[in-house]
Amino acid sequence: MEDLTAARRWTALAALSLGGFGIGLTEFVAMGLLPDMSRDLLPQLYADAPARAVAHGGWIITAYALGVVVGAPTIAALTARLPRKTLVVALLGLFTFGTVASAVAPGFWPVLVARFVAALPHGAYFGAAGLVAASIIGPGNQAKGFATVLGGLTAANVFGVPLITRLGQAAGWRVAYVAIAAMFALTLAFVALTVPHAPADPAGSPRAELRALRKPQVWLVAVTAAVGFGGFFAIDSYIAPVTTHVAGLSEGAVPWVLVAVGLGMTVGNALGGWASDRNLRRSLLSGFVVLIASMALFAVLAHGRYTIFAGAFLVGAASLFLGPAMQSRLIGVAPGTQLMGAAVNQASMNIANSLGAALGGAVIAAGWGYIAPSWVGVGLGGAGLALAVASFTLEARKARRLAVTGGGRGPEGADDQAPAGAAAHREVDARA
Repeated sequence: MEDLTAARRWTALAALSLGGFGIGLTEFVAMGLLPDMSRDLLPQLYADAPARAVAHGGWIITAYALGVVVGAPTIAALTARLPRKTLVVALLGLFTFGTVASAVAPGFWPVLVARFVAALPHGAYFGAAGLVAASIIGPGNQAKGFATVLGGLTAANVFGVPLITRLGQAAGWRVAYVAIAAMFALTLAFVALTVPHAPADPAGSPRAELRALRKPQVWLVAVTAAVGFGGFFAIDSYIAPVTTHVAGLSEGAVPWVLVAVGLGMTVGNALGGWASDRNLRRSLLSGFVVLIASMALFAVLAHGRYTIFAGAFLVGAASLFLGPAMQSRLIGVAPGTQLMGAAVNQASMNIANSLGAALGGAVIAAGWGYIAPSWVGVGLGGAGLALAVASFTLEARKARRLAVTGGGRGPEGADDQAPAGAAAHREVDARA
């Protein structure tokens, strides 16, 4: 990559982060506007049974998540030879189109299709933009590169999502999505003007990227993310009715609870990027323990008119602390296929989104109340912790077998246990 002045470097990073901001808006605004969308798109069901309508409306969130799952690995494989700046700009164009379609779709099922289309570039954007950001920052900062792009998403949850949620409550949820589409169009122009040329991986190809999917550890780490993060989305998907029906606050308080979630996500993301570049294994395992504890606390704190804000902050912080660690872990176990590793992580996160929203909606629809998804989250977090322990244990056993037989430096990703995920960093640095 060309030499950059400090001003150009930070401007480029801000542009890439702004893409994460737009993604945060398009993904998380549905959580705060879900009752409004359900009332508009499912009027008869909402009139008869509001809780069932909101639970059914959760499929809007699930549709977006499924779009990420399909789009992330597919786009990563098909665009392996495309210059990464070109890829980022094209993805922002697809975001703009899909979000406009979401705003104008005429009914519930067309909205589901539009949300699916809008989600297709999600995972590939975080993968490509994160790799470009890492190369701009310089050697030894892979997790910080991904944290920079994720930082836009967390910033969106601090003030963007609450503001757009308030706009949607006042002017209609469709107006909210028009505003988000305008943000994507602005970001596209900003990236095109400021981000330097970022070539494709010279060794990249669809076949090379797809090789990552042949590695058992890639699948195990992906399942860890998909299950472990599901609890956060089970809670966050239904944060609006928890605020109004459990804590007893007005609808106007929903954006402020979302601010608390966003502040927590911002703090967690910054700490997670720093910690993961120092000790990835410790960050992952301790992060899951804290996430489980925070979700259990939320189930208690959500009953209070003031304590719900503390619970929302803790859940947001614990969940995003794990974000950079999971991203670096997946790239570490898929050496030579950086874009696919990053994309699979985003696909996994959105399987978590889909799983959490679906299971949370199921327990609500079963009549167990709006707080029940918190306990679903505790169970999913515990399963994620167990899977993470299993992944590191299997990796260590393979490393010992190879050491005994003289098989070399160990399994792919073994260097992840070193203080900064050194193997993955060397690969990013060599190709930047």
